[in-house]
Formats: sequence, structure tokens, C-alpha cells
Amino acid sequence: MKGCYCLIIHVKATTEIKIGKKLGKIKFEKGYYVYVGSAMNSLESRLNRHLSDEKKMHWHVDYLLKQSEIVEIIYNESTKKIECDLSEYISTKSKGITDFGCSDCECESHLYYFKTKKEAIECVLKAYDSIAMDCTYFKI
Repeated sequence: MKGCYCLIIHVKATTEIKIGKKLGKIKFEKGYYVYVGSAMNSLESRLNRHLSDEKKMHWHVDYLLKQSEIVEIIYNESTKKIECDLSEYISTKSKGITDFGCSDCECESHLYYFKTKKEAIECVLKAYDSIAMDCTYFKI
């Protein structure tokens, strides 16, 4: 199964987190973040990896997930990589964390802040609608 996904991540309290070597310490406000990703080899394995507490630190989001939790996942199954299309739409509705999760594309970010879970979810669903792509909503 191939596809793209949006993790809805809850940060319970404002905190600074060291994100890899290049990004360094970033201040994350209390609230919800949408992380946009893709898995063109195995979507199920990628999502299970994100949900796991036992993993080697590899992607920017791994560092964030050590001090936060995934509360929802919205994803699609497709061979068409729409990760940057989703990110572009979400960037028009929210402030992104510069250079987060987008080292392999031209996007400014793949992580976006929202004050509430409802705002984050609604934005992701509208992003999927904007590119006419069906998605599946998975509550943790």
C-alpha cells in the first residue's frame, strides 16, 4: 500500500525540542501540529513506525514525537505522491515550522501549527478536498 498521510500531533505544553543536527532547538507552542508525509513503499509500515516509541531517530518528526503524541491520522492510498500538494494548501491556512520535514522537496515546511485539534483536522480534510483526493480518517 502506497500513499500520503497527515499526522495530527498534540503538544501538551510549550516546549523547546532539539530537532536533528541542522534545525537545532525549536520552540513548539502548546497545541496541535499537522505533519505531512508520504510512504511510497509501505504506508502501513511508515504509520506503524510513527506510532512506535521504539525507533532510531531518522526524520525531523521522530524528534518531535518523542515529546508529543499522535492523536489522529488522515491518509490516502495512491501511487500519486500528493504530499507537497497537501502541504501547499495547509501552508495557506497556518504557519509552518521552516525547513521541518521537507529536505527532499521545495516546500518551506511540512509541519503546521493549529491551536485546536478541530482546526487541524478540518484543514487537512479541506486540503484533500482541494486536490480531489479521497482520504481515510483514523482516530488513535
